[in-house]
This record gives sequence, C-alpha cells and structure tokens, in this order.
Amino acid sequence: MPEARNSCQDLTRWKKKKPPVRRTVSQICPPPRRPLTVADIRPGMENERLGVVRDSMFQNPLIVKAELGKPRERSCSLPGINFNYGLYIRGLDGGVPEAIGHWNVFKQQPTCPHELTRNYIAMNRGAVKAGLVTARENLHYRQLNDIRISDQDDRRLKKEPPSLPPNMTFGIRARPSTPFFDLLQHRYQQLWVQEQKDTQKAIKLEKKHKVILGKLYETRSSQLRKYKPPMGLDTLWHMPHFQKVGPHLATFPTEADRQRAFKAHREECAVRQGTLRMGNYTHP
Repeated sequence: MPEARNSCQDLTRWKKKKPPVRRTVSQICPPPRRPLTVADIRPGMENERLGVVRDSMFQNPLIVKAELGKPRERSCSLPGINFNYGLYIRGLDGGVPEAIGHWNVFKQQPTCPHELTRNYIAMNRGAVKAGLVTARENLHYRQLNDIRISDQDDRRLKKEPPSLPPNMTFGIRARPSTPFFDLLQHRYQQLWVQEQKDTQKAIKLEKKHKVILGKLYETRSSQLRKYKPPMGLDTLWHMPHFQKVGPHLATFPTEADRQRAFKAHREECAVRQGTLRMGNYTHP
C-alpha cells in the first residue's frame, strides 16, 4: 500500500501543470455601460416609476437618478467593442519593407533666377536729358530703356543682416529644474529662520551701540505746561443748627481716602463745568 501511494504521487508530480487562465481584454476592460431600459428596472430601484414608462425617460440625465453603489449612468448609447475611436490613416508609404529597401532623397526645387532691381535714378536722369518730362513720356522711356542695378550694387544697397555670435541660441531659455532635495529637507525654511536670527542679532547690536542721551532738564515752558493753578474755594454756608450734626452715610473706607478724593476734586475744578464744578471737562 505505501508503494502504490508513492507511485501515485510520482505520477501526479510528473504530470504537466495546466497553464494559468489568462483574462481577455474584454474581461479586464469591460465595455461601457449602456443606457438603462425598462427591462433593466427592478422593484426597489431608484429609477422605478409608476404609470407609463418609456425607454426615453432613462436617456435624460436630468431625470435618471444614481443607483446606490453604482456609478451614474451617462444615458448615452455607445458603439460596440469593435468600434475604433479616432481617425484611422492607412499607410501609403509601403511600410517597413519599402523604408529598408531604399532611401527617399529630397530633391531640391529649381530656383528661379534672381530679378535685379530697376535703377529708377538712372532712367529718370536719361529721360530728362532726352527732353521727356510728362508721366506718359517717362513710362514709354522706361519700357524702351530698362536699366537694372548690378548684383554688386544691389548687394551694397541692401541692408546686411546683423552680426551675431556663433554660439548664440534662439528661443526662450529653459526653466531651471526644481530643487526637490531642498524642498524635502525644508532648506528654504532653515534659511528663512537663519535670516531672522541674523536680523535680530543686528538689531540688538545696533541698540547696544546706540548713544544714550543724558538726563533731560525741565525748562520754564515745560514747567508752566504742567503747572495747575490752585483754586481757592469759599466754604459752603451751613445752617447753624446743622453744623454739629455728623454724617449719616460714610462712603469712604477711611478719612485719608476721603481727603484724597476731595483733593483730586479741588484740583480738577478749574477744568470742569457746572456750578459745583462736577460736570464735563471744558477742554476736548
């Protein structure tokens, strides 16, 4: 029994393995979804409708709703799998065999002879010498005496092209490559931080070497500007039988606070409005 089992394993081992099943292009890239029809609608779907239903209703993108878990329908009928998009151009040059067999050489087109420029100065001078003055006579004279400028004279009259260096390149200069390593290493951030540190050091050094002025002395003008003239107020009149009566309400914590408040009130009496000098300030 063990020998028979080993022989079966050897037979299965030496059998050819089946090649893996390869998927076709149509399986990898399925054809585009066609528009919905009445036959595709099932109960419970988003596009289920009541009443008369036509296929044209499912071809309007404003009416068709998106099904749950499915891409939105484009509502456009597309051609089949065998349809090729784009423009197909058939080869007319013979393909690779004809390209290998011979080489097409560009044949230079025959150039037309260069037409020399007419010398109007010489023709006008000759017409004047012959006594021809009118435009018609000048036209007949130019038809009979067609004087042209020679190649050397024509080349001298024409403007020569500007002299350019031999290594000059035309066009727009290419943009420099992006420094990806500097971007990944945050190099620009480090440079900015270092510039800020250098700026702060320079400001501190400038403040350190800045000349500190001495003590400013008060002048008469500055003293008069700060001077507050004292206001002498007469004592208020009190009835005789109320002079010995003490206050019934004490709003200040201590007597020192009360005297300090009255002192501040007396100092501001000169700039306040009202009979008792307790109104708004007179200056803005």
